[in-house]
Amino acid sequence: MSEGTRIDSWLWAARFFKTRSLAKQAIEGGKVQVDGAKAKPSKTVQPGTVLDIRKGDQLWTVVVEGLSNKRGPASAAEQLYRETEDSLAARQQGAEQRRLARMAAPVPDHKPSKKERRDLARFRRDHEGDL
Repeated sequence: MSEGTRIDSWLWAARFFKTRSLAKQAIEGGKVQVDGAKAKPSKTVQPGTVLDIRKGDQLWTVVVEGLSNKRGPASAAEQLYRETEDSLAARQQGAEQRRLARMAAPVPDHKPSKKERRDLARFRRDHEGDL
């Protein structure tokens, strides 16, 4: 048997997912690819393996640098992988776009009162089909 760590355990130990169960669901849902191909949770990873990990609207492309199946501190988890330059640049660009979108969004000047919330609910109910 070749040496390696199960991918679901590795993703949990590297702190990409809070639980092994969430890592397993992501792998089964096709959110994690190993060397460009879909994998099963029992697939073993070894140093040099390239992983594409999608969580929400973020995509990481990482190269496995170390193996662990135990979750430790975040500083130890960072030593388990190296993010590619393209992945890091794309994530930073996405973060900047989200920041600019938040700045452009209107901010209400006050919290709606109970009457304003009822009026808004009534308006939405009366105009459901208009959209």
